[in-house]
Amino acid sequence: MREILFYKTESGECPVEEFIDTLDSKQAQKVTWVMRLVEELDKVPSTYLKKLSNTQDIWEIRVQVGSNIFRFLGFFKNGNFIVLTNGFQKKTQKTPKAEIILSEKRKQEYLGRKEK
Repeated sequence: MREILFYKTESGECPVEEFIDTLDSKQAQKVTWVMRLVEELDKVPSTYLKKLSNTQDIWEIRVQVGSNIFRFLGFFKNGNFIVLTNGFQKKTQKTPKAEIILSEKRKQEYLGRKEK
């Protein structure tokens, strides 16, 4: 079993929560459902959880609600914790490089803070 954690900035802001708050109730329900699947299933289908290639070990949780596609990027910590760093609505075929860079930056910052 895994546990999903949301990244928080040093000032206490939570970008993933803030993004989820912008979704309508149906979208937020589906996001919650997919996150629960990721937490509870031993083997999560790549439809919902996939490692991004050519990244610093960044994974994405994938949610589709009708024609809307949402992605949540993050990383594994200690094997069974997933720390989600950012969420966004996907509008192109490829995951935007800026979102991957942001996730990698937040990962480094998070791990650096936790080592202190």
